[in-house]
Amino acid sequence: MKLAQSYSEILERIQSIDPVAYGKSRNFENGKVTELSPYISRGIISTKTVVDALRSRGFTIQQMLPLVQQLSWRDYFQRVGQHRPNLDREALRAEQDPIAHHQLPISILEAKTGITAIDRGILKLMEEGMMHNHVRMYLASITTNVAKAHWCLPAKWMYYHLLDADFASNFISWQWVAGASRDRKYFANQDNINHFCNTNDRNTFLDQDMESFPLKEIPAVLKPKTGISLVTTPVETEAISINPHLPTCLYTVYNLDPQWRQEKEYNRILLLDPLFFERFPMADHTLDFVVSWAQKIPGMQIFWGSWDELVNYCRGQKIYQKEHPHLKFWGTEVDERDWIFPEIDGFFPSFFGFWKRAEKIIARW
Repeated sequence: MKLAQSYSEILERIQSIDPVAYGKSRNFENGKVTELSPYISRGIISTKTVVDALRSRGFTIQQMLPLVQQLSWRDYFQRVGQHRPNLDREALRAEQDPIAHHQLPISILEAKTGITAIDRGILKLMEEGMMHNHVRMYLASITTNVAKAHWCLPAKWMYYHLLDADFASNFISWQWVAGASRDRKYFANQDNINHFCNTNDRNTFLDQDMESFPLKEIPAVLKPKTGISLVTTPVETEAISINPHLPTCLYTVYNLDPQWRQEKEYNRILLLDPLFFERFPMADHTLDFVVSWAQKIPGMQIFWGSWDELVNYCRGQKIYQKEHPHLKFWGTEVDERDWIFPEIDGFFPSFFGFWKRAEKIIARW
């Protein structure tokens, strides 16, 4: 994936989306995906930005529907996150069962599972911070349902490396695969992976009929396991300078919108709180991505420190932030994000309850 270098380039990519090709091929590793997920997850653009662009280009509802549904999953995850703040620690429904350990298979960490699509996907994740959504599901299934590792640490490891790491979608997806957010698990066999990833592997531990899953024994290649330490490297920053006569716009790893409140002059601060990174560590390439996009916003200053420390610089000033369920700061005025369906809020135990309401709105477009 070639990363965009400017906001205008992202907008060009949105205008070039072929939703029909996306709908037909998105499940394939080489499918016509949008490659917009890092920019959506980091709040550079919104899901609504993409949907509005599709509608303005005159596509029919049927042509747009597969992509609109996938974008709606993102909004749904955020709504769940608003009501379930401990998704990284607590199962949404019932705890995964069975669990053999709370570590990670070494063969996964070293990209040596013997399954071509998985191993190259892991290498791409660690080197580039990206992984196709279907490959994420395959990897999660191998880790939790075949190696029987608890979902929490592997999900945290994936979050650490992903450029598009989103708290809610990442941890809910791992729970979904492991059967912690619903009453069944997700499995894929080698034929399935070969089909969608254009590989021809044979005689792997997944080369079984679907009726063989769950496997009775953990495959030998997945048995060696280890714990891991995930650490965020502090960002070197200069001392910030606050204009006391201006209000402040507070940016975070989930709000890097270059269009936000540009009609007036503000102090613009990206807050990188070490306490946040203790709970949700990020790899160097991920944090570099965040910082690089923050630096594209005119007047941006970067602050490595706690919210309490930043407040001392902004005493008596009005501070604005954009809503995000996992980054809430007392004393700020909160701007609502751009939802595809702002009228649908509250907690839905499954996406399909959310989607049924969305379909009624879509029918009126």
